[in-house]
Amino acid sequence: MAKPSRNRPLIATGAELDGFTIGECVHRGGMATLWSVAHPGINVPLLMKIPRVSEGEDPAAIVSFEMEQMILPRLAGPHVPGCFGTGDFGRQPYVVIERIPGTTLYDRLSDLPIPYEEARVIGGKIATALADLHRQNVIHHDIKPSSIMFRPSGECVLIDFGLSHHNLLPDLLQEEFRLPYGTAPYMAPERLLGVRNDPRSDLFSLGVLLYFFTTGERPFGEGETLRGMRRRLWRDPHPPRKLKTDYPSWLQEIVLRCLEIEPVWRHPTASQLAFELAHPEQIKLTARSERQTHDPLSTVWRRRFNRGLTQPRPKSDLAAQLASGPIVAVALDTAEGAGLLNESLRKAAEQILATLPSARLACLNVLKLGRITLDKTLDEQGNNKHIDRLVALRHWASPLQLDESRLTVHVLEAIDPASAILEFVEVNHVDHVVIGARQNSLARALLGSVSARVAAEAGCTVTVVRPPRLAAMHGQEETEAGAVRNG
Repeated sequence: MAKPSRNRPLIATGAELDGFTIGECVHRGGMATLWSVAHPGINVPLLMKIPRVSEGEDPAAIVSFEMEQMILPRLAGPHVPGCFGTGDFGRQPYVVIERIPGTTLYDRLSDLPIPYEEARVIGGKIATALADLHRQNVIHHDIKPSSIMFRPSGECVLIDFGLSHHNLLPDLLQEEFRLPYGTAPYMAPERLLGVRNDPRSDLFSLGVLLYFFTTGERPFGEGETLRGMRRRLWRDPHPPRKLKTDYPSWLQEIVLRCLEIEPVWRHPTASQLAFELAHPEQIKLTARSERQTHDPLSTVWRRRFNRGLTQPRPKSDLAAQLASGPIVAVALDTAEGAGLLNESLRKAAEQILATLPSARLACLNVLKLGRITLDKTLDEQGNNKHIDRLVALRHWASPLQLDESRLTVHVLEAIDPASAILEFVEVNHVDHVVIGARQNSLARALLGSVSARVAAEAGCTVTVVRPPRLAAMHGQEETEAGAVRNG
C-alpha cells in the first residue's frame, strides 16, 4: 500500500496543483474532501477528490482511494463521471472528475415512499448503468442513494468507486483487509463470505434500494452489527406486500428476486433486470409475487445449517458470467409466405440459446403503419391485428420450450420497420439480433433491405439468416452467423 508523503502541497482556495486551480471546498466526507477546480484546457465543471490521510484516519480510506485512482481512468460512457487527472501518494493524492450537476438520490429520502411507477423508471436507469459498468469489468459494491446521480439528459451516473472490484486489476481491499467494507443495509450476503467478484451483488443492493424507496422501510433494518448482518445468509426480508397491500405483484417479483440469498437465484445480469423493469407487463410471476409472510422457520433452519450457503464460494469469471446471460432478439415476419424463413430463424435461435442457459429471448414483429393512410386495428375478418401477432410470436417460440421467465414477445407499430427494430435494440440493450433476409423483390431493390440496415447500424452482434431457397443457390441451408459486429 502506498504511503502518503509528509510534505504534501497545501490544498487551499487559490492554490494551483498540476495545472488545476483550486476553488472552494464543496464537501467534507468521512473518507475524502471534494474541491471545485478549474483547468485552462478543460471546459467542463470539475471536482478534485482528496483522501483524508492525517494521523488517526481509517487506513481503508487510503486503500479505497488507491482503488478509485486505478479504476476511474479506465471507465468511459455516460454512466460514470469523466476522469481528468490523478495525483500519486508520493506528492499529493487526488483524482479530478467531471462535476455532475444536481444532487444524489439521497436527497429523495424525505419523499419516501415514492410512487411505484417512478421507482420502476429510476430502478431501470440504475440497472442500465450497472450493466454498462459490469461490461467494463467493474462491480461497484456500494450501490446506495448517495452513490447515484442523474444527468440533465436522464442517464444514471454512478459515483464513488472506492469499494469497487475490477476484474483485471489487483483487489487491494481483498488483499489487505479481512472484514467486508461497504454500507451495511445494502450489502449482499455473499460479501460477508469474502466474495467480491460476482456482479449480482450489485443487483442485491439495487433490490434493497427499490424495497426502501417503495415501502419507506429498509428490508434488513437500519444499523447492524456484523453478527446481525450474517442473518441475511439464511433469512429473507418481510415481503413488501405485507407492508403495503397495494404493492404491485410484478414489482414484488422483481424486488424479492434481487434480494435472493443465493446470487444464482437473482437475475443473471443487470441488463436482464433492466429489461424486466422496462416491460413489467411481461414479467413471469412466481410464488414470490404474492408472498405476504416471512419465510417459515423450517426454511430458516435448513439454510442456517446448509454449509453451501454459509461457506465461501469459488471465484467466478465475470466476463463468462455476463456472456452466458445475453438478451437475444429475433425479428420475425408474420406475413403469408414467411414460413420457411421463420423456420430457419427458429433453428438459428435454437443453436444460439443451446449454449446460453441464462439468455433471454425477445421475439419482435413490426406492424407497419402507412405514412398518410389511417390504419385500422382490425383485419378483414374483424380480428385485432396486434393481438394476432402476439399470439403468432408465442406460437413460433413454443417449440424452443423456453421457461416463460426467459421469453417475451413484442409487436412494434411503426412506419419504418428498421428504425423500430434499431430503437428496440438500443433502448433494451440487446446483445444479439437474429433477423431474416427476404428474397429479392422490387420493393427491396428500391427501398433497401431491413436486415441490411439493422446489420449496418445495430450496436451489437447481428446474425442475418437466409431463407432456404436463397441458401439452396449456394448448395446448402446457411446462416451468416455473427455476420456483423457493431459498437
